[in-house]
Amino acid sequence: MKDFLTRRRLLTGGAITLGGLALTGCDALFASPGFRSFLGNGEALTMAAQRALMVGQPLAREFSERDISPIFKANGTKNPNTPVYNALAAGSFNTWRLQIDGLVDRPLSLSLADLRAIPARTQITRHDCVEGWSAIGKWQGAQLGPLLQAVGLKPNARFAVMHCADNYGGGADMYYESIDLVDGFHPQTILAYSLNGQPLDVAHGAPLRLRVERQLGYKHAKYLMRIEMVERLDAFGRGRGGYWEDRGYEWYAGI
Repeated sequence: MKDFLTRRRLLTGGAITLGGLALTGCDALFASPGFRSFLGNGEALTMAAQRALMVGQPLAREFSERDISPIFKANGTKNPNTPVYNALAAGSFNTWRLQIDGLVDRPLSLSLADLRAIPARTQITRHDCVEGWSAIGKWQGAQLGPLLQAVGLKPNARFAVMHCADNYGGGADMYYESIDLVDGFHPQTILAYSLNGQPLDVAHGAPLRLRVERQLGYKHAKYLMRIEMVERLDAFGRGRGGYWEDRGYEWYAGI
C-alpha cells in the first residue's frame, strides 16, 4: 500500500487544544502537497517545531448569516434505505448510537442526546463539491478533537475511519471515509447534527455527518455509524482510504 501522510507526531506530547487556532500567513505553505508530504517524516521534527506548525494550521473561511445559501444541495446518497437505517429513522434516531473504538483506551458509545449535551461548535462555511457547485451552510455539532481525547488514543493510532450507513450506488461496498489526526483535531472538524438551525434531514446525512472544512465535499461523510481509530488503511474498501478514493479520487482533498 502507498504510505499515506502521517502527521501524528504533530499531536504528541500531551493533550493539545486547537480551539485557539487563528488564520495566519502559513495557509499557502500548509496547503502545499510538498510540504504536507514533508510532514510525513515527522521523525525529523523537534517537538517545538511540531507545535509551531500546528499553530500555523489555517482555518477555513467562515461566513455570516446573510451569506447562507437559500438552497443547500444534497448529493451522493440521499437515503440509505436499508432495513437498519429505516428502522432508526422511523424511531427519530432515538436508538441510534455512534461507536468510537479501535486503537483507543476507552471506547465510547454515544447517543444523539449525548452528542448534543457536549459543548457545540457552530460554523458557517462553504461546501465545495468536485461536481463544480458550492453552497454556504450553518453547521452545528460536537468537535471531534475532544472526543478523540476522551477515548484515549493509543500510540499507533494514525487515522479515523468513518463507517457510514449507506452503500452508495447499491454495490457491495459500504461508504466510508478517513482523515488523519491533524484534521481530526482541527477545531472546525465537527460531527454535525444540525444544518441551518434544523436537525439534519435524511438527504443531508441524518443523524450525523462529518464536517472537515478544509477538504472537498466527498470527505464530509454522511450517515455516520462508527469512528474506528486505526494505524493503517489497507484493510478498508480497496485500501485507498475512502469510497471515492478507491475509485481514483485523492485521499487528501484540500481546498
